Amino acid sequence: MNSPLNSLSLSHTAVASLPWHQQKPKVISESIPLPFPPSCSSLAAPPSPSGGIGAPRMRLLSALLLLLLLRSTEPRKGGRNRERGRARGKGRANAVKRQTSECKEYMEAGEKYLDCQDRQLTGVQQHWPEDIHHLLLARNKIQVLRDNTFSQFKILKSLDLQQNELYMVEEEAFAGLGQLTTLLLQHNQMKTASEEHLLPLPNLRYLRLYDNPWDCRCSLDSLVRTLQVPSNRNLGNYAKCSEPDALRGQKLKKMRPELLCAEDGEGHLPGQKPQEGQGSLPKPPPIKKYPDANSLCHTYMFPKPMLDCKSKELKNIPSSLPSDIVRMDLSSNSITQLRPKEFVAARDLKLLNLSSNSLDQIDTAAFAGLLYLRELDLSNNSLHYFQYGVLEDLYFLRMLNLGDNPWVCDYNIHYLIYWLKHHPGVAYSGLICTEPQEFRGWPVENYVKTYNGECPNDKDPQPGKGDTGQGQTAQELVAETEEAEMELLPKPLRDPRPKKYEVTRLT
Repeated sequence: MNSPLNSLSLSHTAVASLPWHQQKPKVISESIPLPFPPSCSSLAAPPSPSGGIGAPRMRLLSALLLLLLLRSTEPRKGGRNRERGRARGKGRANAVKRQTSECKEYMEAGEKYLDCQDRQLTGVQQHWPEDIHHLLLARNKIQVLRDNTFSQFKILKSLDLQQNELYMVEEEAFAGLGQLTTLLLQHNQMKTASEEHLLPLPNLRYLRLYDNPWDCRCSLDSLVRTLQVPSNRNLGNYAKCSEPDALRGQKLKKMRPELLCAEDGEGHLPGQKPQEGQGSLPKPPPIKKYPDANSLCHTYMFPKPMLDCKSKELKNIPSSLPSDIVRMDLSSNSITQLRPKEFVAARDLKLLNLSSNSLDQIDTAAFAGLLYLRELDLSNNSLHYFQYGVLEDLYFLRMLNLGDNPWVCDYNIHYLIYWLKHHPGVAYSGLICTEPQEFRGWPVENYVKTYNGECPNDKDPQPGKGDTGQGQTAQELVAETEEAEMELLPKPLRDPRPKKYEVTRLT
């Protein structure tokens, strides 16, 4: 008679009840011998006088341990799955955190900025803080602004949306921005807008709309009339028509608004016939000699107004410089000459970077009007000297970078040292002689100090030998001249012997 204590049998039913990954044996109908060494039996059960009970107990305990081990595998796998799930959830949380932390939030002059530039954004995020004063969204991928997009930013003062892909702005997109004073929409794809877009902005003082393909037709009429109100002198400056061809190039601030709604397609007003010898529409303005700064360069208003014209392959200073910029970067271009009064429009300019060009000539009055300029960078150019009067307009200059220029140490360089000597508050660098060869590597100020002294090549290598009266030094010539002059003096003044008292009678 088989007893559970004598053998352990697993039937088909027992195996089928286990999970599939534990169903290793398909059919087990015979007893399973557990190959434990004899020493284990003594630990499993004490010896019995009958001699037949210790081994079955050992087998039963071993089977129970085996079942426990098999069952313990399932919660472990589940735990690993849960850990993986938690890891995946944690990764998603970190991803969201990284996405929200891409924008940089900082304080300046007591006002909060949210810098989200260059983030490949396609819209405004709802989780952004609402207590910001300046929102920077330049150089993203925003194409459409829906109604009430910015309504949560009640205290916003400036909004920078330049260099996006905006082609449609709904009329209530700026609703709720009653404190906004600056709106930058330049360098986008906007073709039309109306006065309705500006009605929610009663405190707007600066509006940039240039470098957009404006379609100057009837739908633009209300915006053009609003921009031309005299009190809106800083709204929409430099914006120009792109279509139709007859109006291309005309500025929205100066064009005739009645031409926008011409019906006959030739620019004639309704019911008006063209006069003889009179064209239908004014011709587009001629192409300017120099490129327009507003079409080539980028303007940034924060943290300080800046015109960025770096690496634009410019050969001349661009025209139509904005009047309200503080910093201008014209570095890494091909500008060779600065002509008079080229910066006169940028009267508030404080920093001007002209490094890494090919400048070899700066005309007098080139910096006229730059009364407040504090930093001027002219390094890495081809300057030899400054013409007299070039720096006379820079009353408040504090830093002048002149390095990496082939300065020629001759009489022409004296003006620059003279000006720096009389403006001790200017910190300058890079004034090293390149030519002539005997002064190469000298600081220019050292050369000027020794200009009236002895030149290095004029020294006699062997003084006192071979003196034939020729090749006299400058000191010897001066001594001979003084002796000749002494002979012409009256005898009382000619005597070189010192006297304790000397009285000279003059008649």
